[in-house]
Amino acid sequence: MTTSNTTAPPSQGAVSIVLASGSPRRAELLASLGVTFDIRPADVDETPRPDETPRDYVRRLAHTKAEAVGDVGSLVIAADTTVVLGGAIIGKPVDRDDARRILRSLAGRTHTVHTGVAVRLGDRVADDVVDTDVTFTPIADAALDWYLATEEPYDKAGAYGMQGTGNVFVASIHGSPSNVIGLPLATVVAIARGLGVDLLAR
Repeated sequence: MTTSNTTAPPSQGAVSIVLASGSPRRAELLASLGVTFDIRPADVDETPRPDETPRDYVRRLAHTKAEAVGDVGSLVIAADTTVVLGGAIIGKPVDRDDARRILRSLAGRTHTVHTGVAVRLGDRVADDVVDTDVTFTPIADAALDWYLATEEPYDKAGAYGMQGTGNVFVASIHGSPSNVIGLPLATVVAIARGLGVDLLAR
């Protein structure tokens, strides 16, 4: 985990929380901690840089998103998630055929989900990257057609949602389940605590 800047943050007795993401799944995960927060999606360029590793990519984007939301007196939580297979980043499918191609490539194999998390309080930003290995079952053509008809794959990196129907294809995972969904809660809580805010005591 990395931290930048050391200026003392504002008083944390009544610090507000901002989720710098428009993802409903991240909002649901953060809400499961029982905290109250505002949602203010960060608008940043998500184009990977040449020779940037997937872990460096998600760390950079999370950090950039945390800094893009201008709530200086709030605890800002930002994240970016990507799916990697064979060293290649797999984004969201552009259409049904692309979703089919992606899911066929994942079937019967193990891929890695990387999530960069950045938390900002005042001018201090701390970040980390969480990795989870996910192994898929083989996927028969009929099962693939059934899943593509659910409309679930189309707004998700890797073309599946582990928190939803796509979980039927997950044979095993090694690492944080909430990381696969988009927000590794244990890491978020640990980073916030390091900045002086206990999300579990609010």
